[in-house]
Amino acid sequence: MTADKPRVFVSRKIPDAGLEPLRRRCDVTMWPHERPPTADELIAACRGMDALVCLLTEKIDAGVLAAAPTLKIVANVAVGFDNLDIDAGTAAGVIMTNTPGVLDDTTADLAFALLMAAARRLPEGDRLVRSGRWDGWGIMQLLGHDVHHGRLGIVGFGRIGRGVARRARGFEMKVSYHDAQRVPADVEREFGATYLPFEELLAESDFVSVHVPLTPETHHLIDRRALKRMKPTAVLINTSRGPVIDESALVDALRERVIAAAGLDVYEHEPKLAAGLADVPNVVLLPHIGSASFATRGKMAQIAAENVIALFDGKTPPTALNPQVLASQRPS
Repeated sequence: MTADKPRVFVSRKIPDAGLEPLRRRCDVTMWPHERPPTADELIAACRGMDALVCLLTEKIDAGVLAAAPTLKIVANVAVGFDNLDIDAGTAAGVIMTNTPGVLDDTTADLAFALLMAAARRLPEGDRLVRSGRWDGWGIMQLLGHDVHHGRLGIVGFGRIGRGVARRARGFEMKVSYHDAQRVPADVEREFGATYLPFEELLAESDFVSVHVPLTPETHHLIDRRALKRMKPTAVLINTSRGPVIDESALVDALRERVIAAAGLDVYEHEPKLAAGLADVPNVVLLPHIGSASFATRGKMAQIAAENVIALFDGKTPPTALNPQVLASQRPS
């Protein structure tokens, strides 16, 4: 290890677009396993490090920061940062960063793909053909729900939600949205979107796509009551964070046909699924791949590296979540 280079721990292998610039500027130690480190392993690996590049699988709280007092920056390779305790970072004088703005279209693509797959029962059809039990075309076989001209309700009208609205135009869908704050009228006109109160959106939508951050207010936003407000023909899509949906309630709603189908890329207790979720046929389950394109994951890693390098070059990290600590915290 070179004494004059910042020491960086990378909690899992990341794309070379981020790893290579880090290695040129810093002394990098990378977690060697495919699985994420445990809390104790993470703490041990961070001791003596100047920076941590982590993924959403690592929870960075006051305990981790106290056990690794040399840390100056935590660079999260994700746009969501519910795994970071920002207040604890600020109190410890540690800059925390994320990677916004680069995965919006990629995640919106996947949300719409999930919507299509769940509505038209594509995984069920794939399984039938592969099983060898398909005996040919039938007029009543695997009937699904039309997407075109349907009403799409978007919960959370940020960059990804707006990206889904943009894609819905090609299917001539009627778009409604709900957000904590109503967007300006010109934005509504741009996306052809109508604001609705949450419960009204649930009741009127053929498709509900969730795009909110995980906060105490959004935890179990889609619960049993919300599911019962939805149409029995409705399709629910979640590419945000798993705990936004009460997963056990969703299993019951799918089994009992309270709603028609769901498409999930995220789960309440990842990687575990709620009991019975894997057994219901009317749900499409993906392994948290919303941003999983070569270009997007590479850009995410690159932004995380740029944040780390900027700090050690005496600059403000481009996507700092708590830049106020810079007044008192600079690399020596």
